[in-house]
Amino acid sequence: MKAVYIHTEYITLGQFLKLSECIDTGGQAKPFLQERSVAINGEPDNRRGRKLYPGDRVDVEGFGAFEIIRR
Repeated sequence: MKAVYIHTEYITLGQFLKLSECIDTGGQAKPFLQERSVAINGEPDNRRGRKLYPGDRVDVEGFGAFEIIRR
């Protein structure tokens, strides 16, 4: 599992995708989420505005599993 470090209380799923290098730009988030399955803590979700908090686990089809960690 890969770690994604944040410095804020939470980040959105769209921000996470860019930070985890699944996408290159924020504008790619919507089409990416329409094409690939993403699960947050085991539950499917494709809302780019979904808030992710430290301790959340995100599984991205084709990219693997990530954990949100606050620094």
